[in-house]
Amino acid sequence: MANITAQMVKELREMTGAGMMDCKAALTETNGDIEAAVDLLRKKGLSKAAKKAGRVAAEGLVGVWAEGTKAAVVEVNSETDFVARNDQFQGLVKMVAHVAYKTGGDVAAILAAPASAGTTVADALTTAVSTIGEHMSLRRAAVLSVSAGVVASYLHNQVEPGLGKIGVLVALESTGSKEELSALGRMLAMHVAAANPLALESAGLDPAVVTREKAILAEKNAGKPENVLAKIVESGLKTYYKEVCFLDQVYIHDTGKSVAQAVKDAEGKVGAPIKVTGFVRYALGEGIEKAESDFAAEVAAQAGLKA
Repeated sequence: MANITAQMVKELREMTGAGMMDCKAALTETNGDIEAAVDLLRKKGLSKAAKKAGRVAAEGLVGVWAEGTKAAVVEVNSETDFVARNDQFQGLVKMVAHVAYKTGGDVAAILAAPASAGTTVADALTTAVSTIGEHMSLRRAAVLSVSAGVVASYLHNQVEPGLGKIGVLVALESTGSKEELSALGRMLAMHVAAANPLALESAGLDPAVVTREKAILAEKNAGKPENVLAKIVESGLKTYYKEVCFLDQVYIHDTGKSVAQAVKDAEGKVGAPIKVTGFVRYALGEGIEKAESDFAAEVAAQAGLKA
């Protein structure tokens, strides 16, 4: 029997919105398996969350470098938020984003690429670590491009031009007005920042995610005739796709339309057909667990006092 801690209950409650006792019971029943407990609460109709959100627990910055038909986004992590306000660190992240723009989204290739005469990006990171005194790492990077059109970008909680806490790229393929495409692209990127879609459309979803959703829908409706159950699962999946697929989501800037409808309606202003070919959304520290610390206790310990 797993030891169910208060921290585990708190984490599950934050992920699902379910009551404390329901979370504890679910963890007990699943022997402390958080993922299984999330599914169990959803099957029982006790979870208020449609999907698990990544835990934002690391510090640093997300950087974007965008020029017309191509753009890059990177995440560079540090140990504390103080470093994210450091001019040297901010310059480092901008440089890494620019190198990614030129090199591509492969982290190893970016680290090996030249940062300045005689030094690589990896060298620049090492120098920054020794100068600033904190561990830093290039966690991930992505590049989007189109043959004609724009790759629009948006940074949420921007601290400097090209730097923020959430970075989004949206690629629009079109021969229409670049000005109108850029305006539309920014609005779409803001939508992605807020709605956090998992894929462009249902075909792009991880098959394991779809299988898991089917299993949850089937178990929630267990006992119904097989033909009825199949229709319920099919209907439930369509609803799920509207929640997590970018083009199917309700457009946050006009809730009477889907994103796909909003893009179609914009073709008149743009003056040509528009195809959304991809998007990337990086939220700082998403999915990285970071131990919570008692700052007062740490200071007291260093001073040789009791907290």
